[in-house]
Amino acid sequence: MKFLSFVHNGKASWGTVVGDGVVDLTSAEFPTLKSAIEADALQRLGQGAQQSKPVASLDTLDYLPVIPDPGKIVCVGLNYDDHVKETKRDKTENPTMFLRVAESQTGHNKPILLPPESHELDYEGEIAIIIGKGGRRIAEADAWDHIAGYAPYNDGSIRDWQRHTIQFTAGKNFNETGGFGPWMVTRDEIADGESLSLETRLNGQVMQKSSTDMMIFDIPRQINYISTFTTLKAGDVIVTGTPGGVGAKRNPPVWMKEGDTVEIEVGKVGTLVNTIKAEKA
Repeated sequence: MKFLSFVHNGKASWGTVVGDGVVDLTSAEFPTLKSAIEADALQRLGQGAQQSKPVASLDTLDYLPVIPDPGKIVCVGLNYDDHVKETKRDKTENPTMFLRVAESQTGHNKPILLPPESHELDYEGEIAIIIGKGGRRIAEADAWDHIAGYAPYNDGSIRDWQRHTIQFTAGKNFNETGGFGPWMVTRDEIADGESLSLETRLNGQVMQKSSTDMMIFDIPRQINYISTFTTLKAGDVIVTGTPGGVGAKRNPPVWMKEGDTVEIEVGKVGTLVNTIKAEKA
């Protein structure tokens, strides 16, 4: 099943995809998708909605980030060998980590903002994991049981701000630079460990093409490592890394500009589409 967050009748809502539309599952008991994940209620609510009438079509929907209110967004850097090579960095024994804040995200069919402070807006196609069951020091063998679902993610990066120091935080957290959507596909739709393709297109041109087989640190390792230093909770998001082909490492560099369209397609999950819009100071 597919679950998503959106705006309906002027209110933040969430629901499930039925046909070419969305059924609104917002209630006093479950006001957000995150709250339903926390209660382990997704399957029950989603199955019960299959014969319900959609409130809006997917084509006209006002999308929000899949999880608009995550407790934390943990991003894994340098997790594909070709990306490590293009950055001229060495492989590390453990995953590289940084955090995003909720305000840095935007939804499907919404603009990614190019801030006036920079022209170096880069794409990073990635696969996001939404945590379904929390835990601390989760064993790799148990990691799949803690996943609620998967979604496309664009870890949009302001490269010059990312290079201000050896830390990535500033360049990764400008408002509305991280695309997240259109929906999450539940874990039961994808076999644990199944290879998922990942492709980034800029104005129709393929810029990145890879699969989860090419990850340096696989998904169970990421969950194990992250849950060792912090307690993962339902609704938390892990963004699992980008492959080679980023704009910053091309010659000449390719920066996203106003009017561009960027697509992140994850096999068996869906395609995230964002346009680029210049943010007014």
